[in-house]
Amino acid sequence: MFVDSHCHLDFPELAPQLPEILAKMQDNGVSHALCVSVNLGDWPRLMEIVGRHSNLWASVGVHPDYEDVDDPSVDELVALAATPKVAAIGETGLDYYRLTGDLEWQRDRFRRHIRAARATGKPLIIHTRSAAADTLRIMEEEGAAEVGGVMHCFTESRDVAEAAMAMNFYISFSGIVTFKSARELQEVARDIPLDRVLIETDSPYLAPVPFRGKLNDPSKVVHVAEKIADLRGMSPAEVGAASTNNFFNLFKEIAR
Repeated sequence: MFVDSHCHLDFPELAPQLPEILAKMQDNGVSHALCVSVNLGDWPRLMEIVGRHSNLWASVGVHPDYEDVDDPSVDELVALAATPKVAAIGETGLDYYRLTGDLEWQRDRFRRHIRAARATGKPLIIHTRSAAADTLRIMEEEGAAEVGGVMHCFTESRDVAEAAMAMNFYISFSGIVTFKSARELQEVARDIPLDRVLIETDSPYLAPVPFRGKLNDPSKVVHVAEKIADLRGMSPAEVGAASTNNFFNLFKEIAR
């Protein structure tokens, strides 16, 4: 059994194909998928999708890349997180790759999400790109370890992984780990404790080898597990079982 810990089935590339995607998930032994929020304007559509399928769950949050959107308060996030089938807060975090200038608004948003997670007891889904030091600093300052969560689509160093795991975070690997150029990331996937590993697609993006450059969907998370299994000298089934168990340990509201 496999689980996709991070996807975007509400995105227009995937939503019209949902019946076919669900069938492919079943054919590939992918039992559940967590559909992650990136902005509140589209969140009702996301919730409508997960509400129709027992094996789909959601988060609530605003991605750090979304600059010109309404910024939710802590109270607003807490209220929305009480909606049935919301298992996490995020995705949230910091991204200095695409945006430049004064990004204090991004750090403020991140802090509000952490505070909402602590208020609700729900884990965090954290995105960090070109901002690892500030991400870890704010996680520590705001007490993110109290609820833990996942470092999604992880592409950072072993040291960053260790610091995140010390704050009760899991490390989630996407299709990037299958890329030939991702040698440092592959070393992280090989070496960190198996009980801290999650797998994801981040679909519709980042399709793993041998589908690189094509549309991604949760059924392809199996190929992420296969690569990690190869790196660790294990079977894909063993990686699938461990990462699935980790998923349900972290997102405790989600029923197996």
